[in-house]
Amino acid sequence: MLPKEKNLEESIEDYLVSIGYEQGISHEFDLQHCLLKDDLFRFLEATQNELIEEFKGTRGAGYKKAFLDLVDSHIKKRGLIDVLRNGITDIMMNGKFEFVYFKPNSNLNKTAIDKYNENIFKITRQFKYSTKNNNTLDVVLSINGFPVIVIELKNQFTNQNVYDAIKQYKEDRDPKEKLFGFNERVLVYFTVDTDEVYMTTQLKGDKTFFLPFNKGNNKGKGNPTVEGKVKTHYLWEEILVHDSLLDIINRFYFIQEDEDKKKKAIFPRYHQLDAVRKMVKDLEVNKAGLNYLIQHSAGSGKTNTIAWSAHRLSSLHDEENNPIFDSVIVITDRKVLDKQLQDAIYQLEHKKGLVVKIDDKKNSSDLAKAIESGVKIIITTIQKFPYALQKIESLEKRKYAVIIDEAHSSTAGENMGALKETLAGKTLEEAAKQESEEEKNEKSSMDKMTDLIEKRTDLGNVSFFAFYSYP
Repeated sequence: MLPKEKNLEESIEDYLVSIGYEQGISHEFDLQHCLLKDDLFRFLEATQNELIEEFKGTRGAGYKKAFLDLVDSHIKKRGLIDVLRNGITDIMMNGKFEFVYFKPNSNLNKTAIDKYNENIFKITRQFKYSTKNNNTLDVVLSINGFPVIVIELKNQFTNQNVYDAIKQYKEDRDPKEKLFGFNERVLVYFTVDTDEVYMTTQLKGDKTFFLPFNKGNNKGKGNPTVEGKVKTHYLWEEILVHDSLLDIINRFYFIQEDEDKKKKAIFPRYHQLDAVRKMVKDLEVNKAGLNYLIQHSAGSGKTNTIAWSAHRLSSLHDEENNPIFDSVIVITDRKVLDKQLQDAIYQLEHKKGLVVKIDDKKNSSDLAKAIESGVKIIITTIQKFPYALQKIESLEKRKYAVIIDEAHSSTAGENMGALKETLAGKTLEEAAKQESEEEKNEKSSMDKMTDLIEKRTDLGNVSFFAFYSYP
């Protein structure tokens, strides 16, 4: 017999508490500021006490309300995700308040580790969120006082499932509530039953759009059966654990803006998160030199997976804190750079100069300069690259990640052969000598892909990440 909805709620709480979440009580929530304010000040006093004391000195007895108002104004102006990542400053002070500490890349910095361990994760059940009614949310997860995850639970035992939860979000959750403000509090809303998970990043009434957050089962939809557990256990046992959730907030979640300046928040789907993390895990062991083929079904978010991969690979370090790759080169097979791909890479958080695009408006020498100067992420076309080779007499042997968009198209073959030889430290002439007549003959796209994977296994300084769409 399947557990009842309440038991599912309890099992999620029990697991999260067992790994370090605190149990919350709904009345702790400050409805005016939409925060668990006691948690926020407890976190700040433990990690930034001197700053809080300084702020208190400038504001007096009403410093807490003044601080909460300051946080509110920054969120309204910049959005929650930017505030969580970059903190806030006050015109009357020199320091900056941080609201979350992300896991450092290495264990060498003890202070950073200690502050990371001060993050307060809390699970609150039957969460009352409104001043207008007595509605409650099944589960709310908060970090340092900020409510960031909402979960509505349903159970097939009571003849309800995730689709009933979706209906509940659309019909019973007023998007005008402060808690539901876009990029102001909640980052993602999940619907969960014992078999499936769906998610959305913005409530819009009956226009709310949900995407599946399932692992897949036998190359189809849904989730596999796991003995002794409900099928959706991975959500709280894998995704919502401390390291994973903060990693998503830090490296994956982003606000996407289209040509009409309309914004939407992007939270990775399970398969996208899984693909990037599997690559990273393997690279942490094997470093540069191996090849990876990532298959995406059509319409399943390949562009964003490429963008996340590019940024993650560009910042990946080994045990001694050395970069695994000096540069990440993203190659697309279109003469005009794929704007969707370009925008996705640019719109992720990055420092100025981290990403450079080499399109038809730039001279091929710009590509050579970008490679030589060690730009972390370079976006270009396969058509542009061979011309740059003529301007590169020699190239220092560095470590490269080459991400290929649409690997089954003409990105392999003569152009790609010249690219891999150049990255190996060879000149254009040397690369040309190594190409046989057979290699220059026209081949099917999949033959070219096979050649690409097989022929460069001896290059220890280059890793190819080939993304391939299939119907």
